[in-house]
Amino acid sequence: MQKRIIKKVAVLGSGVMGSRIACHFAGIGLQVLLLDIAPKDIAADAKPAEKNKIVNDALAAAIKSNPSPVYNKEVVKKIKTGNFTDNMKDIAGCDWIIEVVVERLDIKQSVFTEVEKYRKPGTLITSNTSGIPIHMMAEGRSDDFKKHFCGTHFFNPPRYLRLLEIIPTPFTDPEVVDFLMHYGDLYLGKTTVLCKDTPAFIANRIGVFGMMAIMNTMEKLQLNIDEIEALTGPVIGRPKSATFRTADVVGIDTLVKVAKGVADNCPGDEAKAIFAIPTWLNKMIENNWLGDKTGQGFFKKTKSSTGEKEILTLNLQTLEYGPRQKPKFATLETAKPIDDLKTRLKALYAGTDKAGEFYRQFHYNLFSYISHRIPEISDELYRVDDGMMAGFGWEIGAFESWDTLGVAKTTEAMKAAGYKVAAWVEEMLAAGNTSFYKVENGKRLCYDVSSKSYKPIPGGDAFIVMKNFEHQTIWKNSACRTYHLGDDVLGLEWYTKMGSIGGEVLEGIQKSISLAEEKYKGLVIANDGANFSAGANVGMIFMLAIEQDYDEIDMAIRMFQSTMMRVRYSGIPVVLAPHGLALGGGCEICLHADKVIPAAETYTGLVEVGIGVIPGGGGTKEFVLRAADEMHDGEVDTLTLQNRFLTIATAKVGTSAFEAFDLGIYREGKDVVSINQGRRIAEAKQSVIELYDDGYVMPVQRNDIKVLGRSALGAMHAGINGMWRANYATDHDVTVAKKLAYVMCGGDLSEQQLVSEQYLLDLEREAFLSLTGEKKTLERIQSVLKSGKPLRN
Repeated sequence: MQKRIIKKVAVLGSGVMGSRIACHFAGIGLQVLLLDIAPKDIAADAKPAEKNKIVNDALAAAIKSNPSPVYNKEVVKKIKTGNFTDNMKDIAGCDWIIEVVVERLDIKQSVFTEVEKYRKPGTLITSNTSGIPIHMMAEGRSDDFKKHFCGTHFFNPPRYLRLLEIIPTPFTDPEVVDFLMHYGDLYLGKTTVLCKDTPAFIANRIGVFGMMAIMNTMEKLQLNIDEIEALTGPVIGRPKSATFRTADVVGIDTLVKVAKGVADNCPGDEAKAIFAIPTWLNKMIENNWLGDKTGQGFFKKTKSSTGEKEILTLNLQTLEYGPRQKPKFATLETAKPIDDLKTRLKALYAGTDKAGEFYRQFHYNLFSYISHRIPEISDELYRVDDGMMAGFGWEIGAFESWDTLGVAKTTEAMKAAGYKVAAWVEEMLAAGNTSFYKVENGKRLCYDVSSKSYKPIPGGDAFIVMKNFEHQTIWKNSACRTYHLGDDVLGLEWYTKMGSIGGEVLEGIQKSISLAEEKYKGLVIANDGANFSAGANVGMIFMLAIEQDYDEIDMAIRMFQSTMMRVRYSGIPVVLAPHGLALGGGCEICLHADKVIPAAETYTGLVEVGIGVIPGGGGTKEFVLRAADEMHDGEVDTLTLQNRFLTIATAKVGTSAFEAFDLGIYREGKDVVSINQGRRIAEAKQSVIELYDDGYVMPVQRNDIKVLGRSALGAMHAGINGMWRANYATDHDVTVAKKLAYVMCGGDLSEQQLVSEQYLLDLEREAFLSLTGEKKTLERIQSVLKSGKPLRN
């Protein structure tokens, strides 16, 4: 296979998708040419800024949008804009051309006609269409164009939704397909899913069916929108936006368009009737109630008589909006306290009230539908699950859900209730195969319909899932497990709520390092939860503070500090692979690791001031140490320290792993971002092996950290008081900030001095301890525990 290198990408079309796809490619370091039409009736000799107004405005709007489409603001410099008239010729210098214009076949074909004039042979050319058959777009094109043409369907927003559907035509070179599958995974951080060229491909076909089936069941069981939202959100492992909020975000017109497209273009679909548009949904389209884009859909934001924001829900019988209702179902109340999703699904499915009946009908519809889509939309059933998890944010896929509820038992119940199951499922069960997935020797296998056997999921070696190594558990307690990941590398994961770090997790870290020092090469610390860690167990700190048990708090802080120092100073390499939230204590452990492989979507920061304390697990110490190492001759000594102080004092969080480098949390030349979150643990394991093979030696504790004492403390106090006078800081903010400044300056020293890490840890601990005795700190902690929101008091 000829090696293909991508250096420059052209994106044709700068709408919502085009501009954000351009941002994502720039975010991974590529040059991007973003083109769109010039404004109508513009003079041929108009200035480039006038001709490029559409594309420039679209890119500017994308950069300002929330959530941000870029990893950091520097990314934009890699994007060059232009228009189709003057700059189409520039695509000759691009290695990949992506068409993202309006969803009309005639317009796409006219763009491809222009592309053929300038595209150099061998260049990749793909379309981001979500609904037009890929083979129809290839008609009339040259052989070289057809050979290198494919569908590449990104989901919006492309930075955050990990699905990339790859849809070849009969003419697409298999090497092009293989390249796009690999490139999308490794470089773009995507879950690449190979699809057949069928209407709505995989994720939208199943996802929209699921939404239409829910609406259908809702009418049968006489449920309302608020009840459906409660039943179909995080409780079943789906996003908070559940069903109707998702429709509002996506656009109700888009939902209807996809549903009609499937009904019109899939005459053989056995569930075609489910895609029929209900009368009330057609009425909403007529009223232009399309969701967020028109200001109202299934929900409507208004202001109450007191001026407070209020969200109203649509009554589908009267088509009038009313206050949201809090649904009550016994099944939900029983299942909600169950943390494990699979155990919770079983409880919901077994419910004896209307909610339980909904869950049974909901799953029967879904399982029947997915069974009949194999092999129509995919030959491999794991691709269906991958598509739903990466594109719709499901925690587990549909086939995995079926496994959870028991394939044989559920199939019998479905048939008894009048639901049909595809013949291949019956054959699978008859042959004694009772599940779609199974794990053998740490590898996940999936049932293959064509060979009627289990096969490893391709590319699985690049992805390590901790729970797949349960059979190789070396040690465990009630909060964490230590696994042997193979190749003499241990892996530690914990599964506390939000990844919080309490006594049992600290015990797990210490124990895992000791075990690794005995006979292994090193340790990877990571987990498969939604977040790496939102920080220390503040609930425990709050209880101890309320009881004024300061000796216990002091002991807890010492334990946390000593564990962080154990991560830094051990006889084996310790590599972390965080993702999602890495806040407070979750950030502090990253600061002490030998190496960190954060997922690109890792949100890292020292946020302790939000609860009225300072970082007490070595985070403040580490920032002082790094500031001292960054001081340069001829530079004002206080400058570097002040920047570090502000990062903690304002609780700055890197909104991507790249931003955390800018904040000085991750280290250039040492820590490496994993664009694909699924690869980070395997990459961390490989880093452990490399560090070990390079002759890892335990670092020596530092006693040469330069602290600035009074000279910096005075400047910091002046800055703090200035913030207070300008009303940017409350009285308690000032109290916390002055404690932080005291620690970061090494105390009230008369002159600069060299100190040890332990000296700074002691100062840090004393400051933390004293702040837990402050009434306003306790109020802040209580607010976070009760509402999840920080209190400014």
